[in-house]
Amino acid sequence: MTNPTDRVIEAARERGLNVHVQERLVANSLAEAAEILGLTPADIIKTLVVKRSDDTYLFALIPGDKAISWPKLRALVGVNKLQLPDAAAALAATGYERGTIVPIGSSTAWPIYADESIVGRRIGLGAGAHGYSLFVEADDLIAAYDAIVADISKPIE
Repeated sequence: MTNPTDRVIEAARERGLNVHVQERLVANSLAEAAEILGLTPADIIKTLVVKRSDDTYLFALIPGDKAISWPKLRALVGVNKLQLPDAAAALAATGYERGTIVPIGSSTAWPIYADESIVGRRIGLGAGAHGYSLFVEADDLIAAYDAIVADISKPIE
């Protein structure tokens, strides 16, 4: 494997998950990526790496037009403290650089928490490398990874 997207494609194949990886211009923002792909920001899902106080992680899948709701996620996970790790820790936890992170093919299979608003939609995600996007049916991703679906987002303020 020579490209990080190869790892994503192979991991998806191993789980029977049908994904489409597409090369695209490098985007400097979520809005720019949506414009390049002809999507709305809500169609692009941010994969956030979230650190627990015991130095374990989880993935939170949040639509691009929303923000993570820390109180909702903490209550769901059953902890008092969660935080976003710095870029180096996120890379060490997943094997992917920020802006490319996707749960598929992560170096560690952390639990996935998906915002309920993605259910029933075809979504775009990072694809493990800058300049690529991955498309998948959210329901298939949720099923393949036994993701926990809940209301974990809020409007962007």
